[in-house]
Amino acid sequence: MLIRSAQKRMIPILAAMMLLMWVILSALTGVSLYGKSAYNSYTLQALSWLQGKVTVENVWHLELAVYQDEYYVSFPPLPSVILLPFTLIFGVNTPDNALVKCYACLAVILIYKALCARGYDPSVSAPYAFLFAFSSSLLSLTVEGAVWYHAQVLAFLLTTAAVSALIFDKPTWALFLIALSVACRPFDALYLIPVIFAYVYLELRSGEGILNVFRRLLPGILLGLLVAFAIGTYNYARFKSPFEFGHNYLPEFSTQGGVQFSLSKVPEHINPFVIGLPFSLQDGVLKINRFGFSFLIACPALLILIVMFVRDLFTRRLNAMKTVLFITFFVHLFLLFMHRTFGAFQYGARYCVDLMPYAFFYRLMDDKNSVHKLEWGYLLCTFALSFYGSAMIHL
Repeated sequence: MLIRSAQKRMIPILAAMMLLMWVILSALTGVSLYGKSAYNSYTLQALSWLQGKVTVENVWHLELAVYQDEYYVSFPPLPSVILLPFTLIFGVNTPDNALVKCYACLAVILIYKALCARGYDPSVSAPYAFLFAFSSSLLSLTVEGAVWYHAQVLAFLLTTAAVSALIFDKPTWALFLIALSVACRPFDALYLIPVIFAYVYLELRSGEGILNVFRRLLPGILLGLLVAFAIGTYNYARFKSPFEFGHNYLPEFSTQGGVQFSLSKVPEHINPFVIGLPFSLQDGVLKINRFGFSFLIACPALLILIVMFVRDLFTRRLNAMKTVLFITFFVHLFLLFMHRTFGAFQYGARYCVDLMPYAFFYRLMDDKNSVHKLEWGYLLCTFALSFYGSAMIHL
């Protein structure tokens, strides 16, 4: 009872830490703490739905798909579903900046609670959850609720929630939440592999029969298929293909000869996003690189994941669950590296925020419930860099 009480007391402290951080960033950057973003494609789509349309009006600075002389939002649709009730209250002035902060706050609380459930002391779980999230490119995405960031932070919340649900033995929720995350970031479908594998692996090892395991997974599978059907139907209504979200109909791809994904992009991204440094000399002044740098610095949780995997490999502590998770992580990273820009203007390596729940999942699989001093040091240093970089990128 005392332990549970201590766990609950830490949640408002965590929330206060996050609020203070965002208030300071808002003051430094001049970006509204809670207001609307100028890059509000999802809000415009939700308002169109209220008018019975799936098209939107052309706004010159937004990334809109052009198909048969009509304009469409070129991103998966779930954030517009979230925004729909807000448009009824605020109209076009939806609180985009507040929503991305709420998503991140909820994700941090879920990470904290899952760590506590795995035996970590609340005094360790709280600062670790905070640093796990905000020592990374995620922090810069929470400053402003622009269309790209809105989808990514919501997907981060959903995949984090899916991993947490599995830890609390709620496989239906885990599968449903991953299906929803696909409606933000399509490659998140890969999370189904380690989540389903881990659940089946643990249940079979505990003596559960395969049919009972399948019965427990079935509701989540059906809900996931229902979400997939809804997404496919919406895509078909717009682009006559259940698999087309709209990006292929951006002018840069449909009329200007660009290619969204290509193997040739992988070697191009190695230098900036694997070994690239955060700073470089620009006009004789050392400045932060605003088009990205190594994901191992920008998302330190992923370096920690790689180190833990190598440690387990050489100490023979590797099991099938960890191996499947790490292979899936690597495949997911490789697919993201095939993207034309890998995030373009950004702090760090924002696409790699999609991969951070793998690191969270791997830590929950580990048989230790402590954090090494070197890990704390690295997370603190990268948090300081992330805070500075998030301010600079939005100035």
